[in-house]
Amino acid sequence: MDEKLKAFEKLLNIMDDLRAGCPWDKEQSLESLRHLTIEEVYELSDAILEKNLDEIKKELGDLMLHIVFYAKIGSEKGAFDIKDVLENISEKLVFRHPHIYGDVEVSGTDEVKGNWEKLKLEEGKTSVLEGVPKSLPPLIKAYRIQEKVKGVGFEWKHREQVWEKVKEEMRELKHEVENGGSKEKMEDEMGDLLFALVNYARYIGINPEDALERTNKKFIRRFQFIETESARDGYRLENMSLDEMESYWLKAKEKGI
Repeated sequence: MDEKLKAFEKLLNIMDDLRAGCPWDKEQSLESLRHLTIEEVYELSDAILEKNLDEIKKELGDLMLHIVFYAKIGSEKGAFDIKDVLENISEKLVFRHPHIYGDVEVSGTDEVKGNWEKLKLEEGKTSVLEGVPKSLPPLIKAYRIQEKVKGVGFEWKHREQVWEKVKEEMRELKHEVENGGSKEKMEDEMGDLLFALVNYARYIGINPEDALERTNKKFIRRFQFIETESARDGYRLENMSLDEMESYWLKAKEKGI
């Protein structure tokens, strides 16, 4: 434990030095760091999806730097410091885990999540959806909204009901497309369908954002295979037919790319 505390203290001291002596670090504000922090979180996400433990370690370090940076700026404003940040999260975790730090008994993960949302309301929040950041990407936001309302019982009983909802939304979208519905109406129905698909993914234990990103990466690998292999064979993509490109796509699949 002493070594961990020393390592954390070292980072805090370095942050003090940078804020005092580095022109770039001196200029930074809560607002200027925001987009950089978002970038760091996505880099951490990439490392996790790639299962690259060394990169995860490095990206966690970058993210930790940002947390310390925000706390340093907060202390300069007289608003909060790193001690306040750490104490706040510790108190929150103790309060929201009465099954660990109290006499509450739970039967499993679902009950823990349900208690979590109810305890948040006890903290003064007026809606279970207050904790969903407005700036979250829509796919992740849909997933988090559904998780939040599940915590207070707003949930289908069976996954078959969710799949029926998916099919219903598909039919409604198809109806609007085939009957010349307005762009706004088709957009509404597409949104309903995507929301229902996110919900179904959640019911079968799949994070839809992770699933879609895996498919994005797979598509990139296979399309780049088409580019490199067709060029090696003397072709140019813009002069190839779809069937010709599809043959290279199938080769990529056969190779497990």
